[in-house]
Amino acid sequence: MSAFELVVFDLDGVLVDSEIIACGCLRETLERHGVSLTLNEIFEHFLGRGFSVVEEDYRRRTGAPLPAGFAAELNTLLLSRYKTALRVMPDAIRLLNGLRAPRCIASSSTPERIRLSLGLTKLAPFFGANVFDTTMVARGKPAPDIFLLAAERMGVPPARTLVLEDSVSGVLAGKAAGMTVWGFIGGGHYTGRNAGGMLAEAGADRIVERMADLLPQLSEAVPP
Repeated sequence: MSAFELVVFDLDGVLVDSEIIACGCLRETLERHGVSLTLNEIFEHFLGRGFSVVEEDYRRRTGAPLPAGFAAELNTLLLSRYKTALRVMPDAIRLLNGLRAPRCIASSSTPERIRLSLGLTKLAPFFGANVFDTTMVARGKPAPDIFLLAAERMGVPPARTLVLEDSVSGVLAGKAAGMTVWGFIGGGHYTGRNAGGMLAEAGADRIVERMADLLPQLSEAVPP
């Protein structure tokens, strides 16, 4: 296996087990505003994608823009749930402590939600300023923009970059950027679902079920 010079982590559903919380909050908020979706439908339509997709989907379903205050209502609910329920993915800290390669985050979340997640879980020191979000680029995932920006800012060619992603849109984005992508399916939102099959079909080069499994695999793939 070729050695990688940069590891790019998605945040939600990879480093923190947040997608089951966030998607549940989105479902509740949409329900209050007249759109009823199952949790699986929320996963299918919105997992790994930015808030603009929620706006577009709501307009398509209702013929109207999102109600004023929708984003603030959702964020208030998220803040409350995150403070009590957000957890670091098992073994993520051990992985980051042992990782020799440079690392960064490339996330579809808002800057505010990223800061909240990293602060609550004490992950911020592992990344410093090397955190990239879709407000920094023209197009969100599944477009490759955020991954290309991350590689450029970190000074590593895309071909020498490994992406860890949990969503179909994220896998598609990483592959479109010319990077190797490993699909991670250890989050609570994938319990009982054929996550490995979905991510492999999207182009993931390898499927990883647990953070603990990444430790030996990254030792093989990352140069000393």
